[in-house]
Amino acid sequence: MDKIIVYVDDAEYALHQLAPMDSSLPGQRPPTHWIVVACPPRMTRHISKWVNHTARENWRNKWAEKLFTQIKPSLLAQQDQLTPVLSRGPLIEMTRELLEEHGTARVLDARRPKFGQDLPPVTPDQPAAQSANWTVPGAVAGMGAFLVLASE
Repeated sequence: MDKIIVYVDDAEYALHQLAPMDSSLPGQRPPTHWIVVACPPRMTRHISKWVNHTARENWRNKWAEKLFTQIKPSLLAQQDQLTPVLSRGPLIEMTRELLEEHGTARVLDARRPKFGQDLPPVTPDQPAAQSANWTVPGAVAGMGAFLVLASE
């Protein structure tokens, strides 16, 4: 049985990424054991003023359950299996633990890229993403504003 660990934070984007893998004819591909790791969005540190730890964990669990119900029908075919997992802690550590638990498996990062934010790697040998931060020195921004005002 082929084992695939998939990191997901958006069901629609992940299913679009996984479609080429699942498009082969069902009789031609071996059964797959999907280990789907839900990566909920991070909450700001200031939210702790209004929400306690139990409420945050309940929200994370509900968010993950909603994600799993969206993904499950598309990934389960014939004799495929799906193991839902909710991410906790660094993703590299989570990958290591899942590989120890399930043996050899392929690891896929199907998380939606976010503009201006680098996603943490899921394996130690994953290439670092190019920084998406667009920074403009203050002097250049100030000079641009001055030129716009001067032209009017």
